[in-house]
Amino acid sequence: MAAQKKLKICLASSELTPLAKTGGLADVSSALAAYLHSAGHDVRVLLPRYARIDASGIDIKPVEALSDLKLQMGSREQTYSIDTATLPGTNLTIYLLRCPEFFGRDGIYTHDHDEHLRFVLLSRAAIEMCQRMGFAPDIFHSHDWQTSLIPLYLRSTYAWDKLFANTRTVLTIHNIGYQGRFPAYILDELHLTGAEHHLHQDDLKEGVINFLKTGVLYADFITTVSPTYAREILGEDYGMGLNELLRARVNTLVGILNGVDYAEWNPESDTLIPRTYSAEDMRGKEVCKQTLMQEMNLTYSEKRPLLGIISRLVGQKGIELIDNVVPSLLARRDFALVVLGSGEPRFELFFTRLQQAFPGRVCYYRGFNNRLAHWIEAGSDIFLMPSLYEPCGLNQMYSLKYGTVPIVRETGGLADSVEQANIDAGTGTGIVFRDYNEAGLAWAMNTALDLYDNKQAWQLIVANGMAKDYSWQRQGARYVELFRQLSDMQ
Repeated sequence: MAAQKKLKICLASSELTPLAKTGGLADVSSALAAYLHSAGHDVRVLLPRYARIDASGIDIKPVEALSDLKLQMGSREQTYSIDTATLPGTNLTIYLLRCPEFFGRDGIYTHDHDEHLRFVLLSRAAIEMCQRMGFAPDIFHSHDWQTSLIPLYLRSTYAWDKLFANTRTVLTIHNIGYQGRFPAYILDELHLTGAEHHLHQDDLKEGVINFLKTGVLYADFITTVSPTYAREILGEDYGMGLNELLRARVNTLVGILNGVDYAEWNPESDTLIPRTYSAEDMRGKEVCKQTLMQEMNLTYSEKRPLLGIISRLVGQKGIELIDNVVPSLLARRDFALVVLGSGEPRFELFFTRLQQAFPGRVCYYRGFNNRLAHWIEAGSDIFLMPSLYEPCGLNQMYSLKYGTVPIVRETGGLADSVEQANIDAGTGTGIVFRDYNEAGLAWAMNTALDLYDNKQAWQLIVANGMAKDYSWQRQGARYVELFRQLSDMQ
């Protein structure tokens, strides 16, 4: 059988692990690009060169043919350049969009008046980079609202260029709650003169331009990051106002569960944890637990289960439920809790006070620390993710690999990756609760704590979880299959 042709893919993203990350978007963009490259496909990745990128260990080189380029954005002419670097941990060459005026700021995202222009530049620079390199992608892969104008640009502003005659567009929605809504007076700066009729007319009448909605309208195919989330966003509760458009496009919408980079997240080879271990030899996990608890000033006991949380501290993540359930549960049952994250001040204050109320049993680390994240996955017995909604989630899949039993709500990718434990049948990988309320979370936590006391049953559930394979070798192949189908379209 003849070998299938290798694909040409341009992937534009506002985040890419480890260079720029606020959430799962960075992990997916990086791991998927690395997988595509390792599979022999020609993938060109464009990421803004943010000021916060630590370039000390990266060899960044300017591209002479892509230096001091000009782009008209309304009445302003914007200058930018494109550099190259190697994505750390791979041999994949990536491209960095250098424009200090837009990206030389403290954060990846801002509330500045020109936030829309920063990502209009990213979207158009991705297209013009391909033009200047003579690179005709089979697939342009956009991620979230920041690059969701690319499908429309290819159909309007750049429709004249035959280089893209056979290019198809895919938009991946990582979190539909973030849509990139801006006042309609920015229209001139989008460089869509003569193509205004392509934008959502009701939005324009209301004085709004919605970037993600535009991507949903014009991408050839739409993916999201889990099969359950793909179904959920068709309804009013989770569709965030885009559900009707998505239902109209249901035949070009698919959910592909995110993969896990087991080169980084694997207790057998993790260089960041105190002691490696495997499903066949779990002794190292107890060492990780003891070391973590000592490091975080928690009183260690082999019999005391340790619960871990790594999360943005926002309403979506179920922190309100934790606020309502965990204090009383700590007063009644013997367990310890370690929390890593930051977010809304009220939730940060809650965990600070919880630590004060239960010294030696609760520790809260404000912010993010990658080493500590690995320690928590390895050292915890139970991982808590009671999300209101969760497009995919990765930590529950990390937990499974590390033999840390996840407690999750039955939503999005959590429902797709964690199976309710059934001791009688010897099946399941975690504790899953359906209703988003205090009773649901309390049941789940009590069930997990009771199960922990049954060591034989507990080890069975742990082993089931560690045997799961959510690697990019499996999940990435689904993207390749979709890309091939689209590139074969006439």
